[in-house]
Amino acid sequence: MEGEKKQVTCYLLFSLLTAVIGSLQFGYNTGVINAPEQQLRAFFNATWMERYGEPIKPGVCTIVWSFAVAIFSVGGMMGSFSVGVIANKFGRRKSMFLVNILALIGGGLMGLCTLCSSFEMIIAGRLIIGLFCGLFTGLTPMYVGEVSPTPLRGAFGTLHQLGVVIGILIAQIFGLEYLLGSYKLWPVLLSLTVLPAIVQCILLPFCPESPRYLLINLNEEEQARKALVRLRGYEDVGKDMQDMKEESAKMAMEKKVTIPELFRIAAYRQPLLIAVMLHLSQQLSGINAVFYYSTGIFKSAGVSQPIYATIGAGVVNTVFTVVSLFLVERAGRRTLHLIGLGGMAISALAMTIALLLKDIEAVRYLSIAAVFAFVAMFEMGPGPIPWFIVAELFSQGPRPAAMAVAGCSNWTANFLVGISFPKLEELCGPYVFIIFMIFLIIFFIFTYFKVPETKGRTFDDIARGFSGAPPPTATSVEEPGRATLPKKGIFTFGLLILTIFNCQNAVFCF
Repeated sequence: MEGEKKQVTCYLLFSLLTAVIGSLQFGYNTGVINAPEQQLRAFFNATWMERYGEPIKPGVCTIVWSFAVAIFSVGGMMGSFSVGVIANKFGRRKSMFLVNILALIGGGLMGLCTLCSSFEMIIAGRLIIGLFCGLFTGLTPMYVGEVSPTPLRGAFGTLHQLGVVIGILIAQIFGLEYLLGSYKLWPVLLSLTVLPAIVQCILLPFCPESPRYLLINLNEEEQARKALVRLRGYEDVGKDMQDMKEESAKMAMEKKVTIPELFRIAAYRQPLLIAVMLHLSQQLSGINAVFYYSTGIFKSAGVSQPIYATIGAGVVNTVFTVVSLFLVERAGRRTLHLIGLGGMAISALAMTIALLLKDIEAVRYLSIAAVFAFVAMFEMGPGPIPWFIVAELFSQGPRPAAMAVAGCSNWTANFLVGISFPKLEELCGPYVFIIFMIFLIIFFIFTYFKVPETKGRTFDDIARGFSGAPPPTATSVEEPGRATLPKKGIFTFGLLILTIFNCQNAVFCF
């Protein structure tokens, strides 16, 4: 047990934080395009005038703008679907290094667009950056999950989402007009993504390759053991090696799993359904609708200076991601996901009420509170958990393919929400968030009945649970594949609610 307590080393933290730079990139490029919208539209018009001698039509300008925003998700879909091939061919660490080339190309195109008088360079840059982010949304959780100790895998798994929300917050702050959101500096704002890419490329050679990849994919046992010793901080890594060898032996009896086989082989259907549904719950919860259009929501609710309320939502987003980091290994993935979905459903109802009663001055504060609560509940469960639980649901063989499918479903839902929300808002008015509330209730029911708890369980044990095979020895692990509430569930739920309430009070007082 003494060795178990010494598993967090400086080298492990260094490796994790280096990998999470890719997550920060994803968050930054998600949020950076919204602040300079008016400056970009003015650039489209100026470029059009220079080429054709007449102003761009408003409808055409909107199409170009929408395309520049949406093409990011298209690139993300393609990137996420390619994760498995790249991760297995080059390894986790080398793949992250190579993928950063895309960030340099995409950032360079966007940064030079004004010099070349080409809005097409913005669209091309966004497509390439989307491809880059799609790859990293698979590579980062995969690497983090494979180098983390089993007892801390959930807590470290939330680091991906923490990097994403910090990236969004940085983009919101730098996007202020008096910083980099001005008409002259917005190309710098879009191209700033090259800096973290360069930093990560410098740091990655000092990080280890995933021990699981070294042992299971390359059969380099001694290299895997050396990597584990450095990551864990002690010599006795026999238990970790044995777990990986058992997983490798099981894989040796199976042929390599491809994406089509994930859908054909019965043993993978249930975990794949859970993985896809969890990722859909993240995007169809409506969180990106709030982030993309929170300024407009605050404005329609009558809030003065809505941009600062939006940044406040970004701060809440970051704070509660940190809160979930400390709770995920105590409360469990399933419990936090249920609390997050339920809290978001209640917050969506509160947002609807606030928009309906926006003429009442006191209700304006309800809209701020509802958005903040919506964001806080998202980061308790639906935000971080889908990214790393997919790596827990599958063994080494099908894991890259499963993460590719789940990531693609995430990006597809992201694209659909982003492109449809303005029209839905136009059609439904204040009732638009009722749609998301219905989705949240559906995902809550699915999670309650179908999602198992993976806290503290090895990859092989979780995979065995879905196959219906009995555990090798009598343990206290819950019944395989069965979605049961953690022991002392009522007490845990009450404790979490109190913790959340106290944290929210701290945020609002601040």
